[in-house]
Amino acid sequence: MTIADQMLSLATEARQAGRVLANLSSAVKNDLLLRMAAALEAAAPALMAANEKDVSAAHERGLAPAMIDRLILDEKRIAAMAEGLREVAALPDPVGEVTGMWRRPNGIQVGRVRIPLGVIGIVYESRPNVTADAAGLCLKSGNAVVLRGGSEAIASNTAIGAVLKAELKSLGLPEAAVQIVATTDRQAVLELLKCEEHIDLIIPRGGEGLIRFVAENSRIPVIKHYKGVCHTFVDASADFEMAEKICINAKVQRPGVCNAMETLLIHKDIAETFVPRIAQAMRAQGVEVRGCPITRSFAPEVKAATDADWGAEFLDLILAVRVVENLDEAVAHIDRYGSLHTEVIVTRDYHSSQRFLREVNSSVVMVNASSRFSDGNQFGLGAEIGISTTKLHSFGPMGLEDLTTRKFIVLGDGQVRS
Repeated sequence: MTIADQMLSLATEARQAGRVLANLSSAVKNDLLLRMAAALEAAAPALMAANEKDVSAAHERGLAPAMIDRLILDEKRIAAMAEGLREVAALPDPVGEVTGMWRRPNGIQVGRVRIPLGVIGIVYESRPNVTADAAGLCLKSGNAVVLRGGSEAIASNTAIGAVLKAELKSLGLPEAAVQIVATTDRQAVLELLKCEEHIDLIIPRGGEGLIRFVAENSRIPVIKHYKGVCHTFVDASADFEMAEKICINAKVQRPGVCNAMETLLIHKDIAETFVPRIAQAMRAQGVEVRGCPITRSFAPEVKAATDADWGAEFLDLILAVRVVENLDEAVAHIDRYGSLHTEVIVTRDYHSSQRFLREVNSSVVMVNASSRFSDGNQFGLGAEIGISTTKLHSFGPMGLEDLTTRKFIVLGDGQVRS
């Protein structure tokens, strides 16, 4: 069987399984997820043994330490995967929710009800926990899922998938509801992206290169999130202590994630005081600051920023700093260089905060809080399936509801159209 035939078979079987999942009760889906959580914990030794194969191969291939760290499965991370499934089980089920009902003049009632999308394809890198997280969210929302992880995690992903599929089988549910692409051949991704008759949505999770590859080759709608160029604007009225605390957290806590701050914008009226203060605070945390000419006039030790720095996702302890004339210039800078991920204003001025919320067009806009809160779990969505920086059909962190769509329902009493 060719790779094309294998991917078509996986997608076809997933479509058939999805029809079964769409009609499961919340009680059955929750029971399944709880069983899967317990099974992952029970299988911890086997999962860590499979993971050791991947980790050893990663060391042999000379993968970066950060990637190897994301790859590792230990008892704590397996417990976290299990807890994630339990959290999803505890979330309200969006399937079947009637989101509106109205009566027309002719007497018919028209409404809309949430239904699963059908089959979700996930293409991801490194983290084996995505296998369980994504499967849990898809199953709870009534969707079958096809999972294609990176070659560096093939043994781990296959082992996790086997545990999940065994629990489906134990409840008499189709094992094809969770499909693991077991080949590392890159051609498999290309063939999967051609299965538009069987897969309803593709969600890539990984670096910009992976997401662009998927978007450029897919016949299936793709949720895109190329990068997180997140900004914090410190307004003229900002409390300096609050601003420093927010900026340090946004840049330093986890610099390698997509909701970390990459560019700091500072109102010119406070630049003389705040620029030296924040530059010193950032240096104390090991951050390399790259500034505009005005920034450097107040903090000469700062490196000169280049044009490329303004749109960069550093994913490192590097920060671009620019002094702006006012809120208008801050919004214009974000509009030009941002990636529609997350933007923050630090201010004590109500009107400035409301203008920022209204005029900034990113998927998450915050007032007086760290960009590190831009996360589905922090927003109360439970585990997130990903982050969308495109506006169709979801924008921002994606939870269960974003894995559903709505259909119209009509209730009549014999009416006919004249």
